[in-house]
Amino acid sequence: MTTPSIDPLIQTLLEQRGPGALAERMGIEVTAASIDRVVARMPVEGNTQPYGLLNGGASAVLAETIGSLHAAIHAGAGRQAVGVDINCTHHLGVCEGFVTATSTPLSLGKTVASLQIQIVNDAGALVCTSRLTCIIRDAR
Repeated sequence: MTTPSIDPLIQTLLEQRGPGALAERMGIEVTAASIDRVVARMPVEGNTQPYGLLNGGASAVLAETIGSLHAAIHAGAGRQAVGVDINCTHHLGVCEGFVTATSTPLSLGKTVASLQIQIVNDAGALVCTSRLTCIIRDAR
């Protein structure tokens, strides 16, 4: 099934490789993907820490998942994007619903891609800001 806001070539990549086993276990769903931005959502339920809040590590997984996909889209055929640095600043706790992450490029070079990922709750309030840096290399 093709999602209308995902480029057909990127949709093929997602169908062949998926978002990854961890992302699938966490319920991450890519809803839009292009060279300009990647968007995905994740349920809070099942991704919480003992106090019932969204686990900060879950936000990091969401950010790295879509940021890495974004860098891979930029890298193109025959190349790989591999994360080398990620940071997350958590702004707001979330107890229910979904969070939505949007990746936008900070810098897209030949060997390094840096992306900003913002995660918001269902009301649009900023939950987490993340930055991911990936190296781009020939596929192995």
